[in-house]
Amino acid sequence: MIGKNKTPSVGIIDSQSVKNYSKGDPEDMMLAKIKGRKRHIIVDTVGLVIAAEVHSASIQDRDSALNLFAQAKCKVPTLRKFFADQGYIGKLQNRCLLETGCLLTIAKKIVDTGFQVIPKRWIVERTFAWLSNFRRMSKDYEHSPLTSKTNIFFNMITIMLHKLAHS
Repeated sequence: MIGKNKTPSVGIIDSQSVKNYSKGDPEDMMLAKIKGRKRHIIVDTVGLVIAAEVHSASIQDRDSALNLFAQAKCKVPTLRKFFADQGYIGKLQNRCLLETGCLLTIAKKIVDTGFQVIPKRWIVERTFAWLSNFRRMSKDYEHSPLTSKTNIFFNMITIMLHKLAHS
């Protein structure tokens, strides 16, 4: 893209809870608002997935984020900053800086009523919307979280090829 570096310097993290319809691990079915799995992704400013993780929905966002930050930094060493929502607030900001050398910026809550677009955050939400267009991504039908993670990357490849073909 014009005006963009070839390698990203910013990552945006978010998670999505999805129902699980496989007869998988009973741990996935306990202690969560949505009995299922949680998909975590880090995307660049274009919306392309850099790193992904899938696990039980009972695990807090901030508990799995540090591993995901490390994965993203390993794949893309030029990353310098991550954006996240309120689910990642707390000691994670200091740990992210110490362990990856990247700054973690938490988006501020907007007090106005109604829908508000939060800068940078809409990009990761758009990526989840792109992925949800794939039938197997509407819910989690996979037995293994690793298969679910693989589906994220496989479907992202399909999206990227489609964009290349139409550019």
